[in-house]
Amino acid sequence: MQLIQVKDKLEGSIKGLEIIENEIKAGRVNTLGLATGSTPETLYAEMIKSDVDTAEITTVNLDEYVGLAADDPNSYHYYMNQLLFSKKAFKESFLPNGLAKDAAAECARYEEILAAHPVDIQILGIGTNGHIGFNEPGTPFDSLTHKVELTESTREANKRFFEREEDVPTHAYSMGIKSIMNAKKIILFAFGENKAEAIKETIKGSVDVKCPASALQNHPDVTIIVDEEAASLL
Repeated sequence: MQLIQVKDKLEGSIKGLEIIENEIKAGRVNTLGLATGSTPETLYAEMIKSDVDTAEITTVNLDEYVGLAADDPNSYHYYMNQLLFSKKAFKESFLPNGLAKDAAAECARYEEILAAHPVDIQILGIGTNGHIGFNEPGTPFDSLTHKVELTESTREANKRFFEREEDVPTHAYSMGIKSIMNAKKIILFAFGENKAEAIKETIKGSVDVKCPASALQNHPDVTIIVDEEAASLL
């Protein structure tokens, strides 16, 4: 596990993109795993400005809200289109279907996609409770793509993206911890003082389902990029 400490989110995003670009230029990336939320926004903005060619790269996303259509402004389909896909060419892009009628079938379908497109680099953020994707504390480390009931703290963190609190979805589809750990290389970004405790537990805590991101200690190739505030408890 490599730790890179930077001054701020912009410097961290540029550093992360440098790693991704080097892997792409070396021909080691066919599939890129993407994350949503506020953490990767600057990374995607820098990626758009970059001249790195992604036209032959497939993307897979970590998660999607249950109950939201792809064209819903609060869906992660919409988020990815607005922030990245409409501005940078990729070969093809996959996200879970928030309107799937059969949750078990949708999870199985997405695992088939991941099997057909093994992730070479997975981008991650981290929740204040240590969640990665929407894998909340207590999620088994051998979990695959599954339907998740979102905790109150996660819904609270996400409500700023919605007009009304009651509009925040209660469930999401998420790649499981095992699905994430199957990636060949993982880059986790964390910025801000509110992520400091989660980062401390991820890096220095015991490997325990109480902190889902602590599973990353068992992965052979993880880079964690943090600003000074997120690193303040290390």
